Amino acid sequence: MVGRGEGDGGDAVDDPSAEVLGEAAAVFGLLAAPPRLHIVWALTQGERDVSGLAERIGGALPAVSQHLTKLKLAGLVRSRREGRRVVYFVDDPDVVAVVRLLFDRLAARHGGRSAAAPADLRSFGA
Repeated sequence: MVGRGEGDGGDAVDDPSAEVLGEAAAVFGLLAAPPRLHIVWALTQGERDVSGLAERIGGALPAVSQHLTKLKLAGLVRSRREGRRVVYFVDDPDVVAVVRLLFDRLAARHGGRSAAAPADLRSFGA
């Protein structure tokens, strides 16, 4: 467990550096917006272009595009050009694992639904 030290029964583990804490807080801050979290969730299921994402999450195309820009700048999402289309994807297996774990845990608390069939995120304010 992070932060446990000697005298509390656990092995001493170094706390994360200020740089790592700051970076983690920034990533979690980005994912704290339901539309961005929904975009990342959708991209863990497979690649999509901006119009496909807008349709999937129920958002306006310009808003989804802005969210994608922020996620790209943070390194959570990547893109590539396919002809005239730009396709977005999550290329980091750790990001995919964290997002899926989060949804699996929350789904288990709310009726046992698996992350393979998540609740509509619009109910979370997306």
